[in-house]
Amino acid sequence: MSQHASAPPVPDAPAKPSVRAAASSFLGTTVEWYDYFIYGTAAALVFPRVFFSDLSPAIATVVSLTTFAVAFILRPVGGIVFGHFGDRVSRKKMLIITLLGMGLCTGLIGLIPPETQIGVWAPILLIVCRIFQGFMLGGEWGGAALMSVERAPDDRRGFYGSWMQAGVPAGLLVSSGMFALVSTLDDEAFMSWGWRIPFLLAIVLMGIGMYVRLSVEEPQVFTKIEAADAKADRPIVEAFRHAWRKIVWLSLLQSAANVGYFLITVYSLTYVTDVLHMPRSVATTGLMIGAAVDLVMQPVFGLLSDKIGRLKVYAGGVIFLGALAFPFYLMLDSRNELLIVLAFVLGLGIGHAATGSLHGVIYAEQFSTRYRYSGSSIAYQTAGIISSGPTPLIAASLVAATGASTAVGWYVVGAAVISLVSVAFLTETYRASIDF
Repeated sequence: MSQHASAPPVPDAPAKPSVRAAASSFLGTTVEWYDYFIYGTAAALVFPRVFFSDLSPAIATVVSLTTFAVAFILRPVGGIVFGHFGDRVSRKKMLIITLLGMGLCTGLIGLIPPETQIGVWAPILLIVCRIFQGFMLGGEWGGAALMSVERAPDDRRGFYGSWMQAGVPAGLLVSSGMFALVSTLDDEAFMSWGWRIPFLLAIVLMGIGMYVRLSVEEPQVFTKIEAADAKADRPIVEAFRHAWRKIVWLSLLQSAANVGYFLITVYSLTYVTDVLHMPRSVATTGLMIGAAVDLVMQPVFGLLSDKIGRLKVYAGGVIFLGALAFPFYLMLDSRNELLIVLAFVLGLGIGHAATGSLHGVIYAEQFSTRYRYSGSSIAYQTAGIISSGPTPLIAASLVAATGASTAVGWYVVGAAVISLVSVAFLTETYRASIDF
C-alpha cells in the first residue's frame, strides 16, 4: 500500500473544475475534428496536385485519399498505447502529449514543400505526418472523454461529457469556414500557399487548448486509486479479461451514428453535386447549418440523459436515424434547397446529436477506473474502423451498383438495427457511481 493512502484527496467544489475539464475536452476534440476535416478536404482538392503531381489525376486522387485512411488504421494503436499510460501514469499527461502531437503534425503538413521542389520526399513527409497524426488522435479521444466525465458531478456527467463530443460539429464548422475563406483566392494562390493557412491555424488552436488543458487537474477517481496503489499493471489485459463483452458491444454501438454521420458529412456532398448535379454550395450550406444545430443540441441531449438515462436517449436517436434513412434521400432528391437544408438539420441536429453527444459518457461509465482509459479507447477506435472509414465507399458503391439511393437507406436501417441490439446488451449507468 502506498504511503499516501492515509491522505485521500480533499474534495473540491465540483462546478469550476468540471467546467475547466469540459472546456479542455471540448477544445481538444475540436482540434481533433478540425484536423480530420481539413485533411479530408485537402486530400480531395489539393494533395493530388501538390504532392502526387507526377501521377495521373485519377490515380493521384486515389493515392491521396489512401493517405487519409491511414489515420483510421493507426487510431486503435494510439488508443492502446495512450490508454495504457493513461491508466498507469496520468490522464492529464497523456492528453497534453496527444494535443501537442496532433497540433504539430497538422501544422507541419502546412509547411511541406511541394513535390516539384523536393521530389519523392514530399509525399513521404506527408504520409509520416499522417501516421503520427492518426496515432495521436487514437489517444486523444479516450483521455478527453475521461477528463470531462470523471471530473463531472455524478448527476451531470451526461451534460459535461456532451461538451467533449460537441467538439465534433465545432471542428466541422471551423474547418468549413476556414476552407471557404481561403477558397476565395484565385487558383494559383490557393494551390501555392492559400491551402496551407488552415493547417497552420491548427498550431494556434493547439496553443489555446494547451493553455486550458494545463490548468486541469487529474480526476479524483484516478488519484484515489493512485493513492491506494491500486492501478492496473496491464490495463488493456484487464479490460479484455473483465469487460470483453462490453468492448464488443461498444465497438458495434456506434454503427448507426457513424454510418449516418459520414453519409451526411462526406458522401451526401458528393451525392448532391455529382448525382443530383446541384451546386456544391447547396450541400455545404446545409452541412454548416446542420453542424451548427448539432453543436447546440448536443448538450441538450446530454442533459436529458442525466434525467431519463443514457440508453433511452441513445436508442431514441438510433431509431430516429433509421426512420430518417429513406426520407433523407427523398428530401435530397427533391432538389429543393430548403428541403436539402432540412435534411441536414434533422440528420445532424437530432439523429447525430442524440447519439454522438453520449459516446463519451457511455463509454467512460462502462469500465472500471483501473482500465477505463484503455477499455473505452480501444472500443471507440475499433468502432471507427468498423463503421466510419468504410461508409462513404460503401454508399458510393451501392448507388453505382443500383442507380438509386434506396440501397443506402437500407444500409442505414441495418446499421440502426446493430446499434439497437448493442444498446440491449449494455447496462444503464446514468445513476451508477464510477468511483470504482
